[in-house]
Amino acid sequence: MDVQSLVFTFLGGIGIFLFAVKFMGDGLQKAAGDRLRDLLDKFTSNPFMGVLTGIIVTAAIQSSTGTTVLTIGLVNAGFMTLRQAIGVIMGANIGTTTTAFIISINLSEYALPVIALGAFMLFFFKSPKITNIGQVVFGIGALFYGLKLMGQGLAPLSDMPAFAEWTVRLSENPLLGVLIGTVLTVVIQSSSAAIGIIQQLYAQGAIDLTAALPVLFGDNIGTTITAVISAIGATVAARRAALTHVIFNLLGTAIVLIVLRYFQQFIEYLAITFNLNPMMQIATAHGVFNLANVIVLFPFIGVLAWIVTRLIPGEDAIVEFKSKHLDTRFIGSSPSIALGQAQQEVLRMAEYSYEGLNQAAQYLVSGDKKQAEKTVQYEQAINNLDREITDYLIQVSSQSLSDLDSKKHSTLLDSIRDIERIGDHMENIVELKDFQKSNKVSMSDTAIADLNEMFELTKETLKAAIGALEDHDVEKAKGVLEKEELIDKMERRLRKQHIARMNDGSCSGGSGIVFVDIVSNLERIGDHSVNIAEAVIGEY
Repeated sequence: MDVQSLVFTFLGGIGIFLFAVKFMGDGLQKAAGDRLRDLLDKFTSNPFMGVLTGIIVTAAIQSSTGTTVLTIGLVNAGFMTLRQAIGVIMGANIGTTTTAFIISINLSEYALPVIALGAFMLFFFKSPKITNIGQVVFGIGALFYGLKLMGQGLAPLSDMPAFAEWTVRLSENPLLGVLIGTVLTVVIQSSSAAIGIIQQLYAQGAIDLTAALPVLFGDNIGTTITAVISAIGATVAARRAALTHVIFNLLGTAIVLIVLRYFQQFIEYLAITFNLNPMMQIATAHGVFNLANVIVLFPFIGVLAWIVTRLIPGEDAIVEFKSKHLDTRFIGSSPSIALGQAQQEVLRMAEYSYEGLNQAAQYLVSGDKKQAEKTVQYEQAINNLDREITDYLIQVSSQSLSDLDSKKHSTLLDSIRDIERIGDHMENIVELKDFQKSNKVSMSDTAIADLNEMFELTKETLKAAIGALEDHDVEKAKGVLEKEELIDKMERRLRKQHIARMNDGSCSGGSGIVFVDIVSNLERIGDHSVNIAEAVIGEY
């Protein structure tokens, strides 16, 4: 082949390989559904379980970046603590080595038939399960085909004197190799593809093991960039988790560079003992490096957490998504206590609705995106608590309840539905403010002041409803009904005032939609507050 054909073959191979890794990973995630997220959520109670879960999830989706980004999302949402996240990130580093082992098995000759099989499953079956599996099969075939093209494009490099001289420099300067590996992975955004290139170069005899290993270690540093990007603008805890990933891989690389000669001798010993082919040698080096890194640094998870906490200071008020008070042991032994536990959780859920509404009110004035994100966090936490508490109360309902407990049970179920709807309305308000900002809709200071007035009354009404629910106070509940009448009157008055402002030109025509819809959402929150109050009154 001429130079152009070699370059095109190599670039096309990388493109197919990158597509295959993503396509296969997406298929695996679809096949698993929400089970991978649930796995991360439920089985990371301690760092050791986090490591195991990280290995399993990463091996399943074939992407350490995917696992790390998902983990940062869970930390950002309050599902996972920093220490748990560090364990998962460590496990992800081990799990990602499976890709290198997979591509070390030479199946390039069967790549096209595998692609054909995957395509057949994708296009000739309607079952989502079969098409998801077909996507995985197609991805595997494309992965090996892309790898084959990459090998064809890189093969002539072993005969080029300039490239041979360059590899000598790499052998003499490991730090240069680490830098090249880091930049390579950052550029192509895939450590798997970068390692695949190293495997092909080594298999073709273009570089020796001394030059290949530092580049391999650099790949591990480069793969952290996506996690860092995903943490920009996230919570303090999420940014700390991303920084931990960087520090963990930097420390591992620094340690192994100190003992590089002995590490290389160990890999060469394994290669001779188990008769490993060149590509398998690189995969083994990758696996040993990441496994050793986890073993060495696992006891220092607390230290890593302390370091990133100092490097990224600040209090991070995480909205806790998980329930705190629901204990299934009380359902059978003491349903009355179980209802008390459920009420505590419903009150937490209600406080989230109040705090979320407060954040939405502040976002309306400031336009600060952090307040919008906080509102969305509260809404998501409300949705999660809605599911958990409802499931818990359904289990309680299977027990024999007294008349009083039965009424309390109904009150809690009714209140949950209303609180969940309040969460939806406060999110609607955030979306309306987003619409105003993105479409540059102008609204006068008077209009903002009117909305703030209604916000305050709505917040007072919701707070009173929560108090009535907490204390089972009928008088407080009746007070909510009176406040809601004021909200209805205010809504009608504010609509008329805003129409007058649009007519005299002090507010733009587009602001009418935003203003009226915000007022409407606040009025609906008032209605749901009344429903909570009426549920309390109905108990007696």
